[in-house]
Amino acid sequence: MKSKLLNIPPLPAVLLAILSVQFGAAIAKGLFPSIGAAGTASLRIGLSAIILLIAYRPNLGKLSAKQWKAVIPYGLSLGAMNMIFYMAIERIPIGLGVTLEFFGPLLVAILGSKRAIDFLWVILAGAGIALIAPWTGKGVDLVGVLLALTAGGFWAAYILLGGRISKIMNGGEAVTVGMLFATALILPFGIFSGGLSNLNLKLLGLGAALALLSSAIPFTLEMKALKQLPSRTFSILMSLEPAAAAVCAFIFLQEKLNFTECLAVACVVIASAGSTLTAKRVKL
Repeated sequence: MKSKLLNIPPLPAVLLAILSVQFGAAIAKGLFPSIGAAGTASLRIGLSAIILLIAYRPNLGKLSAKQWKAVIPYGLSLGAMNMIFYMAIERIPIGLGVTLEFFGPLLVAILGSKRAIDFLWVILAGAGIALIAPWTGKGVDLVGVLLALTAGGFWAAYILLGGRISKIMNGGEAVTVGMLFATALILPFGIFSGGLSNLNLKLLGLGAALALLSSAIPFTLEMKALKQLPSRTFSILMSLEPAAAAVCAFIFLQEKLNFTECLAVACVVIASAGSTLTAKRVKL
């Protein structure tokens, strides 16, 4: 897994990471009734850490003080982002959760933009998000909305910290060590929620699939991409997340897209393609 993942060029790596995360989200939602959001997050991150430890076998004793100072907040932001997002989509639909969470990366893109053309892609991506979001407020859990926005804040931190740590650590090693700290943060919540007490072999199997699809594979791919893509470009590319969530909802939940939602998908696809074509220093 290690060599194959790290040999994927940055652009395909981001796209594959997006699809992997959304497939995993469908599995996660199915686990909530059995072990809850905190239990699901604990299972996902904990098993991901084990898988990555086996794959990369980092030498913790050789990490410098500078690397520890970078990897600890990276891991904590990663863990908080995932647990809070699961708590959000336990209350609101996945599509809405992903849409609201994306405001974090979008903010990174806006703050990182230096050319006029970049703002065009940001505006298009923002328009897509606005079209997907149910602004009427009917049936929307406000706590879920706030949790999704909070998760977006941690997603923004994850992008910035990931870009920094990718310059001083090997990608696979950084993700692995970060997962250890993410596990340390989340596991107490999973234990005290009582959800993990319901685990059986079937749930463990689903948890392993979730760990691979939602954490081990995409985070390794994203770390690879962050090392070669500017943070703003990576952030705008991640605008495909709401569209991918809508497509996965159609595949797994048979939810059909209406005209407005199709228009939203078109906006984010154009924004992502445009940012990729006009970005500087992108190695395809």
